[in-house]
Amino acid sequence: MDLKLLFMSTLFGIISCSSAQQEGNECIKANALSCGECIQVGAKCGWCTDTEFLKQGEPTSARCDELESLRKRGCDAGIQDPRGSLKILKNKAVTNRKKGAEKLRPEDITQIQPQKLSLNLRSGEPQNIRLRFKRAEDYPIDLYYLMDLSYSMKDDLENVKNLGTSLMKEMSKITSDFRIGFGSFVEKTVMPYISTTPAKLLNPCTGDQNCTSPFSYKNVLKLTSNGAQFNSLVGKQQISGNLDSPEGGFDAIMQVAVCREHIGWRNVTRLLVFSTDAGFHFAGDGKLGGIVLPNDGKCHLENNMYTMSHYYDYPSIAHLVQKLSENNIQTIFAVTEEFQPVYKELKNLIPKSAVGTLSANSSNVINLIIDAYNSLSSEVILENSKLPEGVSISYQSRCKNGVVNEGENGRKCSNISIGDEVSFNINITAQGCPKQGKPESIKIKPLGFTEEVEIMLNFICECECHKHGIRNSEMCHNGNGTFECGACRCNKGRVGRQCECRKDEVSTEDLDKNCRKDNGTDICSNNGECVCGTCECKKRDNPEERYSGKFCECDNFNCDRSNNKLCGGHGRCECRVCVCDANYTGSACDCSLDTSTCLASNKQICNGRGDCKCGTCICTDPKFQGPTCEICPTCPGVCTEHKECVQCRAFGTGEKKDTCERDCSYFNLIKVKDREKLPQPVQAFPLMHCKERDANDCWFYYTYAVSNTEREVHVVETLECPVAPDIIPIVAGVVTGIVLIGLALLLIWKLLMIIHDRREFAKFEKEKMNAKWDTTDNPIYKSPINKFQNPKYGHKAVPL
Repeated sequence: MDLKLLFMSTLFGIISCSSAQQEGNECIKANALSCGECIQVGAKCGWCTDTEFLKQGEPTSARCDELESLRKRGCDAGIQDPRGSLKILKNKAVTNRKKGAEKLRPEDITQIQPQKLSLNLRSGEPQNIRLRFKRAEDYPIDLYYLMDLSYSMKDDLENVKNLGTSLMKEMSKITSDFRIGFGSFVEKTVMPYISTTPAKLLNPCTGDQNCTSPFSYKNVLKLTSNGAQFNSLVGKQQISGNLDSPEGGFDAIMQVAVCREHIGWRNVTRLLVFSTDAGFHFAGDGKLGGIVLPNDGKCHLENNMYTMSHYYDYPSIAHLVQKLSENNIQTIFAVTEEFQPVYKELKNLIPKSAVGTLSANSSNVINLIIDAYNSLSSEVILENSKLPEGVSISYQSRCKNGVVNEGENGRKCSNISIGDEVSFNINITAQGCPKQGKPESIKIKPLGFTEEVEIMLNFICECECHKHGIRNSEMCHNGNGTFECGACRCNKGRVGRQCECRKDEVSTEDLDKNCRKDNGTDICSNNGECVCGTCECKKRDNPEERYSGKFCECDNFNCDRSNNKLCGGHGRCECRVCVCDANYTGSACDCSLDTSTCLASNKQICNGRGDCKCGTCICTDPKFQGPTCEICPTCPGVCTEHKECVQCRAFGTGEKKDTCERDCSYFNLIKVKDREKLPQPVQAFPLMHCKERDANDCWFYYTYAVSNTEREVHVVETLECPVAPDIIPIVAGVVTGIVLIGLALLLIWKLLMIIHDRREFAKFEKEKMNAKWDTTDNPIYKSPINKFQNPKYGHKAVPL
């Protein structure tokens, strides 16, 4: 079972490796017949122009391969591998200008660098461009105020009448070159958007309200730096009216965007303030009024009035986005609180736009415009024009404070202040060549800015050697092809390595005979095709693997393997036979003749206890094991030798606990629950049972064994420590014993004293009985009593 698993895993490894190589070798798969076709496959592909490069049986397409593979196959010189390049054509430095300095024309101010480049693109090879962007100080601004003049905006108009001079004053803090314009809109002048009765066309308002006739869009004031003129003209405007709630603002935005001359837009920062208290009509809503023609996105102003509102439908949101972007207009939606959600969703669809909350009477419009401008101008977003077929682009931004963004976020940087500089790394990659192969151009620009970067794209579709091709060359079978880049490019209708055959005679019975080794074999050994009587061997997806030979009978990948390597990694496979390198032998070159791997530490081969065969020791003494027969798991001292390492690996203690990972990783540690689970000795792999004690007098048990070249230690996971005595009973016993012994000693002493006293008393009694003297006065007895007499006291003696 183990052998089966080993075989399956080895086979799976071979298949996986082969699959990875197949997926990665796009050059081989392309079957390129010319150098130009080859280099268009990918950046890794090269073409060998050496006329002697191809071996017998290899087709012309074998010249196209990965560069490293071509070198390994012997094509050291003559590899065609053109590389892409970049050339900067216009590189004007960004403007370092301070407010109050000499006034510059808008076209003299530069915020993005470089401005024009030329790229030579090789298929699959990205070219990197680094763009710098610096927000210039005191940059000119054009602001166009587009206002809804339906009846609900009556009180708003009163506040806007003085907007010109007030806004001029505030904007002068930002720029010294500011212009302002004004336009108004109501609705399409057809039913059901307005009432078309004659009276309502003159005065759409009810009651005694005096309103102007309804209109779609009116350009009231061209952009001007005269704030007083703005106040004067806006002051003369009158409110109008319509029937439905949504307004025709999209028609007005479209005309403001595309009527550049009428509005007076300059190539500076362009702001459009759209002020309303209602929603909007968009593409398709015109059908209610019988208008079905899509908006054409062109200017239709006559006498500053939009004249085609009854003819063209409202523009779509996508159409507006396109025109606003083309004309570098940043939109500020100043809308009331009620319609904030609607216009915030619209903002998400229109790049470089902002939404501000307009008070009920537009009294906060100046602050709204200033805040929205600061928000828009602090963000730079790059966009590019339509890319040619097969060309891709990616962005990486390096923003303020070292912030790096990639992917879609790589197009933009936020929180940019005046004078801040950011950069963008842009990779442009081509896949293949355009059908025409002509140069293309793309443009990259920051949204809301008029400046742009122009990039010319030139595609590398042919090799340099293509220019030196010899048409109708004699080397191509009497002029049946063009000899270029070391190979023949056959004329139409001709095939073969030298264009020696017509397509209609490629496969005939007579020619096929020349492609058989003998009558019992397949054509080209079933490993190729017979072309013009010559075998052209199949190509393998792996560039390292090739069929060869006159009949494609040989290959370099079906030799014996060792350790999952062809010829053991120590030889080359030639026609299915391993040709071994020096010091190697065997059918798979897996037997090393080098004995240095068998030298033991004592410089003896296999420690004098084995034989060196194919670079590996075969130990003759069964007690010794290991790669050099130096390991003896059953010899005395093994347990002590490995004690510290087992202790630190298993329990994290011991003298080597701090260097355990460095010094003790030479064996595999396996923990078992108890001593019964420890392995027992077998004849094939001897092992040693060990019992060692640590510094805490705890015992631990383990086994040490060597299996092939692996060292294994099985250790019981719990320590066997002596049980600590119970102190309290011991102390209590000792104290009790001392007290009892003391009492016993006192009792014994008392008893001895009693016995002694009784003996003395008995002796005294006995001596008393035996006394011989009489009881008369003792002649030497002297009385202890003295008598004295006080002469003053009746002469009576008093005893003392």
